[in-house]
Amino acid sequence: MKTTQTDFGVLEGEAIYQYILENDNGVSVKISTYGATITSILLPNKDGKIEEIVCGFDTFENYFSDAYKANAPYFGGTVGRYCSQIKDAQFSLNGKEYELAKIVGDNNLHGGKVGFDKKIWKVNSFSNELATVRMELKSKHLEEGFPGNITVQVTFSLTNENELKIQYGAITDQDTPFTITNHSYFNLSGFAENVEGHSVMIKSSTKQVWDETGAATGENVSVVGKADDLQSAKTIKEVHEAMGDGFEHFYLFEDKGFELDKVAEITEPKSGRYMEVFTTEPGMLLYTGKYTSDELQRESGLQYGKYRGFCCETHRYPNGMNIKNAPKSILKAGESYDSTTIFKFNW
Repeated sequence: MKTTQTDFGVLEGEAIYQYILENDNGVSVKISTYGATITSILLPNKDGKIEEIVCGFDTFENYFSDAYKANAPYFGGTVGRYCSQIKDAQFSLNGKEYELAKIVGDNNLHGGKVGFDKKIWKVNSFSNELATVRMELKSKHLEEGFPGNITVQVTFSLTNENELKIQYGAITDQDTPFTITNHSYFNLSGFAENVEGHSVMIKSSTKQVWDETGAATGENVSVVGKADDLQSAKTIKEVHEAMGDGFEHFYLFEDKGFELDKVAEITEPKSGRYMEVFTTEPGMLLYTGKYTSDELQRESGLQYGKYRGFCCETHRYPNGMNIKNAPKSILKAGESYDSTTIFKFNW
């Protein structure tokens, strides 16, 4: 196993680096200091052929193309200070009202105009002998409208068990809404096909209810026996057809609390690849890229677009600061945020 540092680009005079994590099984993960962004995951298939399985770009400049900025899919980024939509871009905390940027209609999304995915992260440490890198970001009081000076760390580790482990930590000097996630789009076929041939199992009987704007209402609803009940594996295509739409579902793991546990498994039969998801988080947003622009592709020609990638975004409740009894949506001053998500691959 090893980690290699390479130059990736320059932004406003500051160097952007990319770190390549490699294990002994042919798996490699590339992470940019711009946005603590996963830009590439190379994974063997059942025949040993190594292929790309995430949406991203090989050149830094393509993250600033007109087509990418117009679509804003957040490929691989670490999104925060609070991910998903915040209703009416506002919240009340400790008797004060806070106004945020309106990103999607009247709602805030993924931390605002310049969220964590658009910041340059500092590398604290990486190991030449192990496949691991730790990055840090400091976010100032009232940055993007959020209270508190907050220091955030994210550690990416790749193991010889083919686990990509992502560990998040944070401390703040004031109470603040806080939850972050990784926004990678996976395609286990290596982009040979769209993701509708993948089968998905999610260990959840409940999902959030969202309103017409895409914000969580505070109501949760059972999916048992419904088209989007994934407690037994179903192909994405059959559920898409039954719903008449793509996935943008926040599934809840109410019973496991904040313990690390397996919550999902996604399988692509033709390649033989499958991915297990483990998390400490209370929910996961399954998104099948229904808004992704068909104009986007990797420099090699790998085609992205609608239903060409799925996201497993593990985090606290969307709109949690506006939902009564949403678990741990506010990071308290002096407390530590501690979160782990593992994507375990096999083929």
